Amino acid sequence: MTDQPRQDAIEQAWRDLVTTARRTAAEGLVVGTSGNVSIRVGPLVLVTPTGVAYDRLTPEDVVAVDLDGRQVLGELRPTSELPLHLEVYRNTDAGAVVHTHAVHATAVSTLVPVLPSIHYMTAALGGPVRVAPYALYGTDELAGNMLRALEQRTACLLQNHGTVAYGDTLDQAYDRTAQLEWMCRLWLAASSVPGHTPTLLSGSQLSEVADKLRGYGQQP
Repeated sequence: MTDQPRQDAIEQAWRDLVTTARRTAAEGLVVGTSGNVSIRVGPLVLVTPTGVAYDRLTPEDVVAVDLDGRQVLGELRPTSELPLHLEVYRNTDAGAVVHTHAVHATAVSTLVPVLPSIHYMTAALGGPVRVAPYALYGTDELAGNMLRALEQRTACLLQNHGTVAYGDTLDQAYDRTAQLEWMCRLWLAASSVPGHTPTLLSGSQLSEVADKLRGYGQQP
């Protein structure tokens, strides 16, 4: 049986989660109480609660479930999108998940089945970003659709709904969310110019980028 995480680890993870959730609102990726954020701490998944504004969350409001969805910490009910978050953790090595209703990404989800490869950062998300078919929010059907769209990807769009991105950390999951929204905005802007069709990157060009990205940033 996996040991329970230390209390100080849970407290720090909750602080980080609330900070990230507030950031999604401050940067316009969600409105009101839409969207949700989670982080894995050992056998537990800490998640934002349903229907509570992020600026009202306190250290005492921590909400945690196990991978079967049983609530083990907190009095507030978990996000209604809990099935979506749990499906990511059960099937990937994710350390954190961010779900938003970002405007440009949601607009693109209503137009195409796959976000066209408008920019080389497509490679940073594993390849062309797919759109998961629409299903009612909070359902196992939506979680299943999302999981198929995430195959060999770290982000996807949810049709007529929003975005999902995961990463090793909250910062990485958030950065992937922001990159996805930016790429959607870029494609909408380029494709709206009358008489012009945006150039797109080929599979071989994206593979070349993926290889180069492996050495990106500060290396130990």
